[in-house]
Amino acid sequence: MKVIYEDNHIIIVNKESGEIVQGDKTGDTPLSDTVKEYIKTEHGKLGNVFLGVVHRLDRPVAGLVVFAKTSKATSRLNAMFRDGGVHKTYWAITRGMPPKEADELVCWITRNEKQNKSYAHDSEVKGSKKAVLDYRLLARGDNYSLLEVHLKTGRHHQIRCQLAHIGCPIKGDLKYGDKRSNPDGSISLLARHVEFEHPVSHKPISETAPLPDDKLWKTLAEIAEGRK
Repeated sequence: MKVIYEDNHIIIVNKESGEIVQGDKTGDTPLSDTVKEYIKTEHGKLGNVFLGVVHRLDRPVAGLVVFAKTSKATSRLNAMFRDGGVHKTYWAITRGMPPKEADELVCWITRNEKQNKSYAHDSEVKGSKKAVLDYRLLARGDNYSLLEVHLKTGRHHQIRCQLAHIGCPIKGDLKYGDKRSNPDGSISLLARHVEFEHPVSHKPISETAPLPDDKLWKTLAEIAEGRK
């Protein structure tokens, strides 16, 4: 676990793909427990350590996760995430090219709980929720593209579902139509950047996740840097 930022009220860590943020039926050790143990050991805390889980990332996704270390920060961050006060930027490597270099994607998503999968529809259907995101093309290679994504809504598997709907499944995401899995079981989606006003001190917080240790990520990022 890599700590990206920490103070008395919040801690931001870089989640590895394959980790779960909160405990589930698998019984695997969640990231929240790892962070609690870090706080207990690093700061010599006695007894139970408080940690507020204010948002989550899918298990195969890597990148920044924000936790609250106090109840005050938890309630305020929960409201900020709900009301759009936390600005998250994702990077995704997709198979193929999107139809436009930049666009706003709008669709309606339904969720199948048994399959743990979402489906995108071009118009509203029964039980659907509106899903909106912006993307822009950062780099293109022979077979893959690097996209920057900003969510305007927070739906189940939204980025994975909406990009697949336009013919650009995320690399390694077999559930949403990619051809091959990644060797480590990850999908090539990264919670790259987070920006918000500190819930207690009100100072600006702006943090960026490191790129995965992967040649394709680094190659596409270098192309993106050269296009600026």
